[in-house]
Amino acid sequence: AFLFRPKTVNFSNTGTEGSRLGLDHLLWDEMKEVDVGRHSVLLTRCEGKYSAIGNQCTHYGAPLSKGFFSGNKLRCPWHGSCFNVLTGDLEEFPGMDSLPCHKVQTGETQRRLKMGAAVPGIIHNILLLGGGAASLTCAETLRQENFGGRIIMVTREDLLPYDKTRLSKVTCDTIMLRSMEFFHQYDIEVWLRKEALSVDMDKKMVTFDDGTVQNYDQLLLSTGSKGLDLPGMKLDNVKMLETPEDARQIHASCLGCNVVLLGTSFVGMEIASYLLDKASTITVIGSSEVPYQNTFGLEVGKITMMMLLEKDVRFHMIDSVTEIRGMNGKVKEVVLKSGKVIPTDVLIVGIGSIPNTEYLKGTKIQTNSKNFVIVDKCMRTNVPDVFCAGDMAFFPLTIAKNQLVNIGHWQMAQAQGKIAALNMLNKATELTSIPFYWTVLLNKTIRYAGYGEGYTEIVMKGQFQFEERKFLALYIKDDEVIAAVGLNYDPVVSAVAERLLSGKVITKEEAQSDDPSWLQVS
Repeated sequence: AFLFRPKTVNFSNTGTEGSRLGLDHLLWDEMKEVDVGRHSVLLTRCEGKYSAIGNQCTHYGAPLSKGFFSGNKLRCPWHGSCFNVLTGDLEEFPGMDSLPCHKVQTGETQRRLKMGAAVPGIIHNILLLGGGAASLTCAETLRQENFGGRIIMVTREDLLPYDKTRLSKVTCDTIMLRSMEFFHQYDIEVWLRKEALSVDMDKKMVTFDDGTVQNYDQLLLSTGSKGLDLPGMKLDNVKMLETPEDARQIHASCLGCNVVLLGTSFVGMEIASYLLDKASTITVIGSSEVPYQNTFGLEVGKITMMMLLEKDVRFHMIDSVTEIRGMNGKVKEVVLKSGKVIPTDVLIVGIGSIPNTEYLKGTKIQTNSKNFVIVDKCMRTNVPDVFCAGDMAFFPLTIAKNQLVNIGHWQMAQAQGKIAALNMLNKATELTSIPFYWTVLLNKTIRYAGYGEGYTEIVMKGQFQFEERKFLALYIKDDEVIAAVGLNYDPVVSAVAERLLSGKVITKEEAQSDDPSWLQVS
């Protein structure tokens, strides 16, 4: 992408707009932050070429001067977005836009990737089921690659695509990703409040819940997942966080109340953190020993649990809810397997999810035992012209030696959407992205890169107590680092992601060393 048209700023060895920049003193593979008017610009020297790109990441505005720079790539310190310093192009997600790329007066040329629109006379329909990160990125990539046919994005929601990673962190009016004008400009049709009921893959037809039928030439399955529920969910003030309206209701209903959170996933812990200054009491119920145990392990889970305990969040771990009791149609208390009864004004449930694949029943689509759709590295299903991306995809992960996995995170959904689009256009491209995700606790961001399943050891570094917490955990399998998680340890997690992407092994010995040179990719 992606669309970003910056003001052109001219640079030279003698300066810009009367200010000397000293480009002659910029070393190879070095970057330097400079201010040009009201704008922060990042000067880089890569492969002997000078470039000038915006210094703010287009995802959430992180200062890229604090990121990890190697080769012609610059990786954001916050969420791992990766940009080409010579062109500004977004090469690894998350994010929607490329960086502004300014002119440097050294005789070099710069290219910009622009988006096209539909071309009259081209009869080719690409139908995208779902309105999340994968579908939106797929649609934009198709137009960037000059696909001139019809693009239809269908979502059961009543909103245009929005940033779901922010539902538990901010108010809902700040999370929209694109305006309706954007979709009109690039001839991307968005059908709201419409849900697929069935797919005839022989006739290439999709039937929707309003009785309408739409044909397709190529189809993307990206309808995501939905939360698991349990008996008692229909009582008032029993909530799940899946939409902006859910977020609004949770915020309004929890003020001054006794809130119980069932589940210790990313979303559940973020909600606990968000509600600290809003709810009267917060109680967390989890089936594991500590939060995040399945992803981060016991050691890091203990640290996150301590962070919330210090803020008076109560935990009932290795436990579960056996009954939700109500009075006058409203939740009153929950009964735990241990026999404890917890007074409850609001119950927020986050105990896992299942893929939205009901409409695929009776089709030839191959799924696994949990109904996730199996795809190859090009996001192709076993049915010709049908692709799948996002939370419902079961795909081969390169850094896990092509083990089939499901990763329900925003960055990976965007990466898969792009790969699906390229392969729809017969531009053979395989998915190689490194999983990178993050969670926010007490206004501190914990970042994770890699795939840690099957790790046998964790190398821990840093300070783990009180406000000075700063830690890095490196996950080891077969004497190699396979994942990393960090708090206040930027940009090391981004550096690990880049090292994993390069295919260069980080050994256990390097991880244990105090010598940081192992972070270098080249």
